[in-house]
Amino acid sequence: MKKMLTGSCYCGAATYLVPDEFLYAAYCHCSNCRRTTGSAFKPFAGIERSKLVATCSSDALQMVGDVEGNDTHCATCGSLLYSVVREGAYVHVAMGTLVDAPAIRPAHHIFVGSKAPWHQITDDLPQYAEHA
Repeated sequence: MKKMLTGSCYCGAATYLVPDEFLYAAYCHCSNCRRTTGSAFKPFAGIERSKLVATCSSDALQMVGDVEGNDTHCATCGSLLYSVVREGAYVHVAMGTLVDAPAIRPAHHIFVGSKAPWHQITDDLPQYAEHA
């Protein structure tokens, strides 16, 4: 039986379930991820979109973008929950919204070519100017 992970926004209004079957994980330093998180980077884990299930009402979610590519936030507190990517086939779960610890850990840094100039990467993970 697969382990299910719970995810939630800051205020608890927007929730989801996702199996602990992530395919990849990374730290993204692109300007879009920085702006949507308000941080130097977004730690995310990728999985097939069909595997993530919102456990809240659709009114609790605010989608910025379109069906095939968006950032999904809590409509109340604004927390970024996940991003729909790759023509709608995958979601990049914002790892900070996971209540339960996933088995996967970020394996590299992407889009370091546009990282915040005030942030210094201090780990030994591989770094890529754009995608890995």
